[in-house]
Amino acid sequence: MAYVVLARKYRPRDFREVRGQDHTVRALVNALDFDRLHHAYLFSGTRGVGKTTLARIFANCLNCEEKISSTPCGDCIACEGFQSGNYPDMYEVDAASRTGVDDMRKLLENVHYSPNVGRFKVYLIDEVHMLSTASFNALLKTLEEPPNHVKFIFATTDPKKVPLTVLSRCLQFHLRNIEPTVIKKQLETILTHEDIQFDEASLQLLARSAQGSMRDALSLTDQAVSHGGGSIAIDSVAEMLGTVRTDEVLEILNMLVKGDRCATLAFVNQLSRQAVSFADLLENLQRTIHELALAQITGQADTEQLQPFVGKFSAEWLQVAYQILVVGMRDLKYAPDHKIGFEMTLVRLLDFEPATSNSAEPSSLKNKHTTAVVDSRDSKKEKTELGSNDSKQASKPENVDSETIQTNLKPVQSTRTPNLGDDTQQKSQVSVDNNVDREIALKNPIVSSLIENFDAHIVDIKRS
Repeated sequence: MAYVVLARKYRPRDFREVRGQDHTVRALVNALDFDRLHHAYLFSGTRGVGKTTLARIFANCLNCEEKISSTPCGDCIACEGFQSGNYPDMYEVDAASRTGVDDMRKLLENVHYSPNVGRFKVYLIDEVHMLSTASFNALLKTLEEPPNHVKFIFATTDPKKVPLTVLSRCLQFHLRNIEPTVIKKQLETILTHEDIQFDEASLQLLARSAQGSMRDALSLTDQAVSHGGGSIAIDSVAEMLGTVRTDEVLEILNMLVKGDRCATLAFVNQLSRQAVSFADLLENLQRTIHELALAQITGQADTEQLQPFVGKFSAEWLQVAYQILVVGMRDLKYAPDHKIGFEMTLVRLLDFEPATSNSAEPSSLKNKHTTAVVDSRDSKKEKTELGSNDSKQASKPENVDSETIQTNLKPVQSTRTPNLGDDTQQKSQVSVDNNVDREIALKNPIVSSLIENFDAHIVDIKRS
């Protein structure tokens, strides 16, 4: 017997076997069980998510000889005909090859006649958005008021191209992209049934590469089995897809933590010799940065491999890194080649060195210049300190917040008499200098705003 590919061999035969489309399946099952059937349905979604499969299962449920039910018997003539694909009252048409109005008229010329053997005539039009405007117009009247024995089911990957006059006459169901975890679980079930050896990492890579399509996942699995000689391993799958494993991504993260530029560029050269897809590597780095950003909130990474990196990067750096990767992915097509574009993206990441938990003291503590400290609380105590006799130009502040404002102070000309030995004269001169500094600080707009709006007070004036 000829080999049957996995995508066809394991195509669902009833609603219980459908994966990843629970919202649509629930609506169809309830419609069948409670006899609330519409005359036209529209299934939309990307490739490989189950549009045609759901349409065939639904048609089978309508024509099962036992009764109209969401669980067909599977043993009657109608069920066997649907499973073999030759049921006489099922008209499956590819709109991409029959776009003309004459084709539509020919299809509908027998619509008023009763079914041959079944309960309903079911017209399944795939890629319905490919029909011409004239074909849609020819379909409208029949679609609005069809005979009781006729059901229309449309499938499309681009519902925006379907006229609103057609959409308004149909029940619309948008099929979502299937989650990688759902695809991975389905692949495990199928490969176990097929007695094929596999590992978890390879299935995770295949599920992610399918990009929400179950059919693509099964096709890639078929290819991986052939490439691996009857089994599936992560190294074989990574080589087949031209992608990287989790180890390479973790190695890049480790180099980013260390800030080792030479080792990073050498590693990129090594990946280039392995013919790695740098676009795929950038995408994996984006996913990893996203997981680390979420781990900053939850404190726990989704995978054990990423757990050592939780807390190694600041939240601000993760935001900048994700944006750099997004821009790098967008600009990849403008680079002379993908390797150069990827290297420049990593250089940007290295230039923004991640802040670690053991970072140095805040820059506000390093500021040794002349500052005025303003207390925005209700404290009304005032303190003064004597500074150096040499006045210096104050530098601009590094940090400004609601409680500590650093302001520039102009050099203060000393009027102190050098030969005075009287303590009273020294205290008087200190008071004069302090008043001058206070007046200069009050001229700062930020300080005056805090005093006016928040009832702040100048607590201390320091002079270098």
